[in-house]
Amino acid sequence: MKLLIPSAKELNEQARIVEPQPLSEKTKTILQALKAFSLEELATFYGISEERALVEKERIDALLAGSAKTYPALELFDGLMYRSIERQDLSEKEQAYLQEHLLITTALYGVLPAYEGIAPHRLDFMMKLKPAGKSLKALWKEDYDQAVEGEEQILSLLSSEFEQVFSKAIRERMIRIKFMENRGGTLKIHSTISKKARGAMVTAMMKEEITHLEDLKSLEVAGFSYREDLSQEKEWVFVKE
Repeated sequence: MKLLIPSAKELNEQARIVEPQPLSEKTKTILQALKAFSLEELATFYGISEERALVEKERIDALLAGSAKTYPALELFDGLMYRSIERQDLSEKEQAYLQEHLLITTALYGVLPAYEGIAPHRLDFMMKLKPAGKSLKALWKEDYDQAVEGEEQILSLLSSEFEQVFSKAIRERMIRIKFMENRGGTLKIHSTISKKARGAMVTAMMKEEITHLEDLKSLEVAGFSYREDLSQEKEWVFVKE
């Protein structure tokens, strides 16, 4: 069983530092494409000021030079979903569960185990970069598929941006979770609350050591519980009353 979550823009560089892993050839290719930009071009590419682009340029240079500080992916990414995952003071058993079952999808490193060491960076699949003449999605598609090859159970907590990197054959095997709130008899989806709920689901799965996705249906996650009457075969609905 694999649980897929997306990377995040927000980063926590106060996380613990770990040993770096060798960069893959695809990661190097992407970094070289970014390095080829002038500072002005980099600022335009990212849609940020030249001052902030200089920080990104220094990050790119440090990564290529092998001098970048690296942090566990699960602890470096710090968006709302990540802050809703219990990450501190975990037991060895809990960390082992996350390392075995949780995969983090990124545009720079590909698909990562939870505690893989990575450096701070800014990149997503919406950015129009074509390293080696390929879009980022095309570049990573094979690696993304290989990361879950042979897995009978795949739970996607991904946004469409990351999910679309996988081939159609893999996407058709994924189970997705939809979190809805009952507001005065009307079921609504709230982006912020859904992000928090996804993080809470990762925590609940870790605590309960879920290895069969059917067992999710008996969990209550941040006040959300499974509704069979609203669910489909590959889209499970959890409602907060």
